[in-house]
Amino acid sequence: MRRLLTDPRVSKDPRQHWPLWIDGAISPEWPLFTWVAVRNMFTAYGGDHRRLRLLVSKAFTARRTAALRPRIEQLTGDLLDRLHAAGRGGEPVDLREEFCYPLPIQVISELFGLPEKRSADLRELVDSIFHTSAEPEEVTGNYARLYAVMAELVADKREFPGDDLTSGLIAARDDEDGGRLSEQELLDTLVLMISAGHETTVNLIDNAVHALLTHPEQLAHVRAGRASWDDVVEETLRAEAPVANLPLRYAVEDLDLGELGGPQGTVIGKGEAILAAYAAAGRSPEQYGPDAGRFDVTRLDKEHLAFGHGVHHCLGAPLGRLEARIALPALFERFPDLELAVSPDELLPVDSFISNGHRSLPVRLSGRTR
Repeated sequence: MRRLLTDPRVSKDPRQHWPLWIDGAISPEWPLFTWVAVRNMFTAYGGDHRRLRLLVSKAFTARRTAALRPRIEQLTGDLLDRLHAAGRGGEPVDLREEFCYPLPIQVISELFGLPEKRSADLRELVDSIFHTSAEPEEVTGNYARLYAVMAELVADKREFPGDDLTSGLIAARDDEDGGRLSEQELLDTLVLMISAGHETTVNLIDNAVHALLTHPEQLAHVRAGRASWDDVVEETLRAEAPVANLPLRYAVEDLDLGELGGPQGTVIGKGEAILAAYAAAGRSPEQYGPDAGRFDVTRLDKEHLAFGHGVHHCLGAPLGRLEARIALPALFERFPDLELAVSPDELLPVDSFISNGHRSLPVRLSGRTR
């Protein structure tokens, strides 16, 4: 997988390297259409990718991310206060809905200068991107609505620019008479950063909480100092990658997987689509041993590909880690008796083969808080 993700014979640009797209066989009704149709660094190849990533990385700096820490801590505290009020009397609370979701979406909304009135629309539209069982009319309708929201945001920020990433990207778009970033690339980059910028972190926090509540001995390791919250975050990323499968890549020429350390004689033909299965990579027995499927915060080898690898490694990884590293210890400190309100086998996965999380995470906060 690591070799495949860095092989120059593998592209993410359907316009150059996927015959089905080039021939017009992929229509807007296809549930994965948005994942392929966008023109941003996610679907770029070679020089175009380097150009687009450089523009985004200038706006999405480590310094800007680090500066968000106080605000993330404040938002986390506010959400925990609301949770405490909602869970009085021992009533179950949907932690995904009331904590895992609102923290990342508020952070990404503020980072990109999205008006608060658009938060509900944004969440619904991003959910639709990851809903891989959607009906055709849902796909086409949400695609149009998504770009209407992005166009409205761009128009507003052009008129009233601020200290946010949207304004920074618009400045890049308008540099040199617009020669550096096309209008479509601008809109598509916003779609990428805003959608990937919160859905993945929602799943990371959700999966970490679930793992600790269903493996109390692992939580005990953390509380006893035998493991850190960093260990929790990295082991969650390894064992339960927030993105299970990520579409799509394409073979620029015939690829013999035997040359990449895979099965001998297995060839991916030129122009064939490739689905990167990050969740499977994180459970590889060859990499992690026979207990690869076990959640273990004391595991020495937690190296993973949950944020991708190579030139397409996720620019937002530091932000996702920061949010989880703040949210998780604060949650378990405030509610030390936190427990699932249902049997683990009653929890349902989200309706997506891309996104890896739960549809809901009902918990009881219990009486003891700090």
